[in-house]
Amino acid sequence: MLYSTLKEKFSLPSKLAQDCYREALTIAKSWLRNKNRGKIPTVKTLRIWLVHGYSYRVRGEHVELIGGLKLKVIGWNRRYDGYPNGDTRLVYGDGKLILHISKRVPKPAKYNPRCVLAVDINEKHIAVGNSVFEYRFETAIEKALRYRHLAERLQKKYSSPGYNAWLRRRGIRERIKYFHRKARSIVEDWAKKTSHKIVVLTKQYLYTVARENLTGLVESLRKLPKDHRVALMILSYRKLEFWIDWQAEKHVVPLITVEPKGTSSICPKCSNKMRENGYRLLRCPACGFEADRDTVAVLNIEKRALLEMGVASDPPDCPADDRCRPESMRGTSEPPKESPRSFRAGRRSGIRQDPTLNQLTYTRKHL
Repeated sequence: MLYSTLKEKFSLPSKLAQDCYREALTIAKSWLRNKNRGKIPTVKTLRIWLVHGYSYRVRGEHVELIGGLKLKVIGWNRRYDGYPNGDTRLVYGDGKLILHISKRVPKPAKYNPRCVLAVDINEKHIAVGNSVFEYRFETAIEKALRYRHLAERLQKKYSSPGYNAWLRRRGIRERIKYFHRKARSIVEDWAKKTSHKIVVLTKQYLYTVARENLTGLVESLRKLPKDHRVALMILSYRKLEFWIDWQAEKHVVPLITVEPKGTSSICPKCSNKMRENGYRLLRCPACGFEADRDTVAVLNIEKRALLEMGVASDPPDCPADDRCRPESMRGTSEPPKESPRSFRAGRRSGIRQDPTLNQLTYTRKHL
């Protein structure tokens, strides 16, 4: 019925009519497959899904659509001009048309990892490293909590024991929604940028990234105090896991997931239970090994990942083994000059992102 209407009422060519209802079917199917679906999806932007060679062609400085429509190209990113075009979306907004063209870019060749870069996720920071060096990235939990507290403050101000006034007042309700949306956006942006830095660092040293499998962590969070539980749930470990896996797939970086049980409490040297020896400091009563809780987790994750790779190695003794060192650190105990200062047992540092390693997923052509 939709195909007939598009052809008869709007006089669209057959291929464009197929492109229109193909995107409509895709949206409808994705909504029907979602068990937690809400309202029926509606189209908010004018766009059409086009197939290269059949629905559109790029000829010099023009884009030709089937049916005789010809659009002039104002400008585009020529970075991927050498790769073949794929399907595209033609989007209309702000008085101009933008053609989002997908490119068929071949994946880089896989490499054999030299060692492991372990990732330990915590509330305040993310510890990344191995027995040779370590970096820490601050989380966005404080910024996200600030907007959540603003929303809760508004709800409390416009509420009473028998009546929630904020539900009836549109302006207050929209403001509360904005604060919650802002908190989610902060965490999402942080997860994307941090995962990209981790994977780029892993690929720079030709390592494999290893992370804990935190599936089912929500059940454990319910036993924690309310403030701590809320902070960890806002941080959304699963979101960071998803983007680390996505970036690893994009950059063809090997990925290993390990069992998280005991990574922050078992001695990585002798596998005995460690005891607290200060704020976030642990000490092994058997061998005397002492380190920060996050450093212990990084070493244990590295050790388990090496076992997954079939390499028997004790992470605390690894600095003497050059196979785990980056090329710029071979034969020395100092970190590479172009990288931030390395540290062990909880000394903080940062990381610089190489802008030349960024990649685009599509090319935008302004018409």
